[in-house]
Amino acid sequence: MSESVMLRQQLRDSINADIAARAAAHQSRIAALSSGRERLLAAGAPAASAPLVMLSQGDSWFDYPLYGNGPLPANTDIIAQLKTMGTVNPVILNIAHFGEATTDEMSLPKQQEMIAQLQDPANWLTNGRPDAILFSGGGNDIAGEQFCIYLDDNTPGSTGIDAARFEGALASIKASYLDLFAFRDRYAKGVPIFGHCYDFPIPNGVHPICAGPWLQPSLDFAGWTDVGQGAQIVRGAMIEFRTMLYNLAIDPNNNFVMVETQGLLEPSDWANELHPQPGGFKTIASAFVTALRTRFNGRI
Repeated sequence: MSESVMLRQQLRDSINADIAARAAAHQSRIAALSSGRERLLAAGAPAASAPLVMLSQGDSWFDYPLYGNGPLPANTDIIAQLKTMGTVNPVILNIAHFGEATTDEMSLPKQQEMIAQLQDPANWLTNGRPDAILFSGGGNDIAGEQFCIYLDDNTPGSTGIDAARFEGALASIKASYLDLFAFRDRYAKGVPIFGHCYDFPIPNGVHPICAGPWLQPSLDFAGWTDVGQGAQIVRGAMIEFRTMLYNLAIDPNNNFVMVETQGLLEPSDWANELHPQPGGFKTIASAFVTALRTRFNGRI
């Protein structure tokens, strides 16, 4: 076995072990909640509102194991924040992993993992299924060393993004979302999916020691060395991404809610080129709370 294959296998094993630990902790929480509700009902007490129990899959906006840029480890992402929010804190089985594109999140092994979690009754409080599925995906399909693919060189008349090539990237992301909806219809029919459209990052080269930068190197390579110009290019790309998601959300057949998140963060809310500070993640999580309350009044 080659060294690269061994490293990939070690990474997969590490991720699987992490997910297994999360699932075990989640099931303990569900068991405690179920037992507590049964004791209240047996004592004749009125049943309290059941918390929302949800499955989340996604990238580093759902699984960010740093506090800002570190070096101290901490989970400050949207899901970590969301678990502490609301009148009734939601309970979330989070199987997201940082660094993954939508094509990773909807790959065969990840779909098999989602099936296993969805079909395990120990994960869910009522009706044998989650109340909702939370999904974060699309950023890693574009940002990173591949970002240069979608950029025009800085020449007279160019706008930064090559429209035709970027349309291809969005088509691939859209395919992953459409597959997610089909997957849900097969294995969790009727369960709504909540996603988000990120926000407008600043391509200034700031990054944690363990990863990145994801935007500035490609912009520099294509001749877009001014951070202000780069920010406008990235902003335009994110607006096109949001439009694609919005068009999916307005189709009732998709049972998909796009949480409006663009324009919520201030420059000081960003830890680096791709990720908010803990307070920024909390701002985004608050938008999820608002969207969830619209669908689940009194449950969060």
